[in-house]
Amino acid sequence: MALLHSLRLPVLNACLIQPNDSAATVRATARTLAAATGTKTLMIRSDGGVEKMQYYRGGNTFPIKHIGPRAAQLQAAGRAVILAEPTNRFTNRLTVLIRMDRAGPNRPGSLTLEALGPGYDVADLTRGQIPPQVTAHLDDVDFAHYQPPRWHEWKIIGDQCPGGEGARRTRRLERLASQTLTDGGHLRGEADAEHAETWLRQRGYLHLFGPQPTREALAKRARRLFDDAFFLARSQPNRNWHCLATAFSVFQDPRSIYWDLVDGERKYAATTPAPPRPEERVV
Repeated sequence: MALLHSLRLPVLNACLIQPNDSAATVRATARTLAAATGTKTLMIRSDGGVEKMQYYRGGNTFPIKHIGPRAAQLQAAGRAVILAEPTNRFTNRLTVLIRMDRAGPNRPGSLTLEALGPGYDVADLTRGQIPPQVTAHLDDVDFAHYQPPRWHEWKIIGDQCPGGEGARRTRRLERLASQTLTDGGHLRGEADAEHAETWLRQRGYLHLFGPQPTREALAKRARRLFDDAFFLARSQPNRNWHCLATAFSVFQDPRSIYWDLVDGERKYAATTPAPPRPEERVV
């Protein structure tokens, strides 16, 4: 986030709390950020350095008085806490996951954009197992030399699976019920997709159930996203990177932000290989 901000790309206002920072530091940080952004709630994200595949699902927003206890739980697990200004993850207009693959031996460079429309959020693409509505792809991208793409070079593909949108919406509601709304205290007990849909409709969050003009929205921003991706690739501190990813959101305001920048080789811890089977030991 700091790198994105230094490059003058839009990000949320945020503060970093280290695992060994005191409770007083957490309280003071939360009050300062809330005052600076004029809010009474803050978003909690976290960072554990090199992550395991299962880690805290952040991005929910809580009242200031709840920040301290929740931060303490994350700190006790050895995680840094990222406090950010709040967003409404139920009213997003567009969500895009951006993947940059650097050229290598017998492998051309490429850029891939995966997009979801109104009512979805970044976590649906990154860990919600929800397939994109639209994918845009560019081949033969040289991230060392800028060459703007021509329109005919984009391969824009929509999800044509019969019943795909209904299944996608149901998966989104299930994830909201089991993770987002439960973690935020909005739903309790064994909540399911029906409970999540009722909760959204009662509050007028109808974006998920309306038109999904994702293809047009992505095509409109594809060139800008390409330029930003190239800029990020050139600015990445790890000069030997192979695969980078970032996420981009358009809010209802409308306001757009980038969330973070991930180096694929440094994101997750290597898994321990399974012990060899007896016959392999003999060999």
